[in-house]
Amino acid sequence: MDKKVFVHLAEGFEEIEALATIDILIRGELDTVIVSVTGDPIVRSVRGIGVVCDKLYEEVDYDDCQMIVLPGGIPGVDNLGAHEGLCEQLASFKEQDKWIAAICAAPIILHNNGLIEGKTVTCFPGCGDDFDEATVLTDKVVVDGKLITSQGPGTAIEFGLKIVEMLKGREMADYVRGRLLA
Repeated sequence: MDKKVFVHLAEGFEEIEALATIDILIRGELDTVIVSVTGDPIVRSVRGIGVVCDKLYEEVDYDDCQMIVLPGGIPGVDNLGAHEGLCEQLASFKEQDKWIAAICAAPIILHNNGLIEGKTVTCFPGCGDDFDEATVLTDKVVVDGKLITSQGPGTAIEFGLKIVEMLKGREMADYVRGRLLA
């Protein structure tokens, strides 16, 4: 059985980036778990939409996880980046060469934790201006090794489809793309 994909939510997450990605991962038959880092199963987006998460951070086993996904949104990114346990997991995933995916401003978390040195990434315009250790492109989605980055709400569908492609293959990604009319 495939390992899980953990999509992490903190107060102030960006709705489209989180929910479109989650929807596409599920359509792509990935075992997707929405993880709250707040200690509460209900996490509110930047616009106040409450989402009921599957698990709390304290309840999940990262040995059973093949990818960590980080949506953007401010203050969501700041709140994710302030979670010590999540930052430790991100460092562990990089060390183990496991998948990490971040969209919009979320690559800032990777930058702040020294996880994008020598990598090629993309992010919301302006967010990567101080990423001196990485090459920052303006592409909608960038894959470098086991790191997937994307620009923002308007690229969330492509971000989700790229995750499906990397974990389940191009055929599954094309199937989902066709069903979405994307």
